[in-house]
Amino acid sequence: MIDQLIDLVGDRDALALGGAIIGLLFGALAQRSRFCLRAATLEVAHGAVGERLAIWLFVFSTALIATQALILLGLFDAGTVRQLNNRGSLSGSIIGGLMFGCGMTLTRACGSRMLVLAATGNLRALLSGLVFAVVAQMSHSGALSPLRTAINDWWTIDASSRDMIAMFHMGNVGALLFSAFWLALGVLIAARRKLRPRIWLAAAGVGLMVAAAWAFNYAMSISSFEATPVHSLSFTSPSADVLMYVLSPPGTPLSFDLALIPGVFIGSFLAAAAVGDLKIEGFHDGESMRRYIAGGCLMGFGGMLAGGCAVGAGVSGASVFAVTAWIVLWSMWIGAVLTDRLLDQKKFWGFGHVVP
Repeated sequence: MIDQLIDLVGDRDALALGGAIIGLLFGALAQRSRFCLRAATLEVAHGAVGERLAIWLFVFSTALIATQALILLGLFDAGTVRQLNNRGSLSGSIIGGLMFGCGMTLTRACGSRMLVLAATGNLRALLSGLVFAVVAQMSHSGALSPLRTAINDWWTIDASSRDMIAMFHMGNVGALLFSAFWLALGVLIAARRKLRPRIWLAAAGVGLMVAAAWAFNYAMSISSFEATPVHSLSFTSPSADVLMYVLSPPGTPLSFDLALIPGVFIGSFLAAAAVGDLKIEGFHDGESMRRYIAGGCLMGFGGMLAGGCAVGAGVSGASVFAVTAWIVLWSMWIGAVLTDRLLDQKKFWGFGHVVP
């Protein structure tokens, strides 16, 4: 099927088409499920175990289970992914994860959620998303890149130490069973909170898009005549790439990531329009605007430093059991919970309380 698609439209357009379709589905499913890591951490910070945590667990566990199933079926080789083949930065994972967690609490959304909300008319998410993309680009190859490189070099590990499955000798079957535990926990919370089936099904669909992106890009890397990196969904680097694409002269070739971002935006917009959820929302005051801008800056630098956002590292990277991705994920949780508690006490940079 991939070979036929490449013969029909060419290598680059096939990649872009795959990114657009997966993005479209991700956007629609994320909008309907209200998937957001920040919302899940907020419940934990407030000592509650509710539907937002259940939604995140459905996304997370489904992505892990589906990815490990693809590996066991021979449809995806995790040994080809960057997270398991290059040196990793523990300092970048910890500091970047903490910064990203802090930032997503200030902006009231993780990276993917900002894009989804912006598509439905949320101007706060639009502004913080633009700041996020600009700072991510500055951190990748601009004024902030030397600082990012320096922090990443503080504490590194070899590629051989990044595979949790090999480290704990669990095998892919063991990883699959471990992933099933998180799904069972999500089911338990959803049952207790009486979460509507269409919500958790949409959440599971979001997780399946992570696995679909792994499978698609892996298949393209095998069939394409051009070098194709094997990766899944992420929103930090792709957001920066889209920003540079629209600012560059026409003619830049499309890619999976360049098509992913507008695909998510359109999918979210269509899903919201179908149920009447489109609504223009702005800032209440200057204080909230400062908070969103600060949060976007922290997320842009933190996401690039950590090597991924709440989806890129926290779900995609975790689904192949990359050590650094799991460290990033836990650091995001810690950063988000601590920031929310500080905000509750009105002791963080003079900002007020963040309403859930």
